[in-house]
Amino acid sequence: MYRRLSSIGTRKRRRWKRPLSSPWMKTLPSTALSATIEGKIIIAELQEKKQAHKTYDEAISRGKEAFLLEEDDSSADIFSCSVGNLPPGQEAEVTLKYVWGLPVEADGAVRFVLPAILNPRYTPQGYYVSRTATYPQVPFSKTPYTLSLNAHFQSTYGIAKIEPNCNITPLVYTDSDKTCAKVSLAEGHKFERDVELLAYYMEVNKPSVIVEAGVGSTNTGSIMAESVAMLNFYPSFPVGQEQSNCGEFIFLVDRSGSMECAMNRGPNVPQRIQCAKETLVLLLKSLPLGCFFNIYGFGSHFEAFFPESVEYTQQSMEEAMKKVNKMDANLGGTEILQPLKKIYQTAGRADQPRQLFVFTDREVCNTA
Repeated sequence: MYRRLSSIGTRKRRRWKRPLSSPWMKTLPSTALSATIEGKIIIAELQEKKQAHKTYDEAISRGKEAFLLEEDDSSADIFSCSVGNLPPGQEAEVTLKYVWGLPVEADGAVRFVLPAILNPRYTPQGYYVSRTATYPQVPFSKTPYTLSLNAHFQSTYGIAKIEPNCNITPLVYTDSDKTCAKVSLAEGHKFERDVELLAYYMEVNKPSVIVEAGVGSTNTGSIMAESVAMLNFYPSFPVGQEQSNCGEFIFLVDRSGSMECAMNRGPNVPQRIQCAKETLVLLLKSLPLGCFFNIYGFGSHFEAFFPESVEYTQQSMEEAMKKVNKMDANLGGTEILQPLKKIYQTAGRADQPRQLFVFTDREVCNTA
């Protein structure tokens, strides 16, 4: 298990002549909030949601600066931060600190992503509407700000390299055994898309232990006062040569109404469903003979091309191609849970490792 400790800071300076109330959102699991105004550091305290709103509103009504960080009612991984009554010309710095698990890629890289926007999330009937549906997601003009980011990496495995999806400074090791390193975004980086950093380690399969000392200032008997040790095992399982040309490939395609929209606002832009179909055709033609496959389309309900995965032959490929050409964005909402249940409840073949590919244009709010 890889985890990251992230600290995100944002500065807001008032250029207008009236006090400002400014909301912004980030995807976070657990948070610590602090704010700095004119050199004064304010540490947030935890309150019940209704009481927190009351405290915030009372502070605003008295003309005081106030900061409110709250969890989204429909999505537990989204927090919104409101900065209220920031006087003209004054600068506020808001800092969020959080711990989050890092996913491991197929090639062993550990992936860190700082999202630039929140993707819109479909809200099923009976759920609170996510905040992502009420705030703009993508700026349609040039981004009026830049992003400064300093990333510090620490691992007992040793850091081999960092691969970004944007321009960064050269990797600098801060110790002799190459277990600590840092990089920064190039100056003037336009925060127009997600920032992604892939960290590659030298001895990723080497067992390790990490010890976290307890916090002495906390009450005795609390979990924060206790020291904790974590032992990591990450074994390497070689893939058998006999499995290299076989497998079960399942394609899950979003056919909800939003897939009928254009890919972007440009002229002569194809629909999202059309792009998904073209990609699906390309993948179908690339499957190896002897594998198994199936295609599901989902919306308010779901449909499968075949009752179960079928062997990939010239005949089954041609039959699937005809059905792909008839696919349309006509299945209503974005109810992805039921087809996923169906897929995972269907037993796989022991000699055919299953791979699932999902084609969709949005996220859903009712996640664990």
